[in-house]
Amino acid sequence: MFRKITLAAVALTALAAPMAFASEGEVDAAVQEKLTAQLVAEGYDVRQFKAEDGLIEVYVVKDGKMEELWFTAELKMVEHEEGEE
Repeated sequence: MFRKITLAAVALTALAAPMAFASEGEVDAAVQEKLTAQLVAEGYDVRQFKAEDGLIEVYVVKDGKMEELWFTAELKMVEHEEGEE
């Protein structure tokens, strides 16, 4: 029983990952909406989304500073880079 549940979870994860990206360079609208809500709640002003190298790249501004955030298809942040506006 546990093995079936584990296999089902792995299969669903594998199927969900490609849905985050409409195509290389584009991010699915539902994913953009979910990430925007999350980031606005954290005080970010969301400017742009891009899909690159299997990650979701989000350009944001917070406290007057431009930042680039990278997320996995599961919407977990993996990298953060600060810049200037």
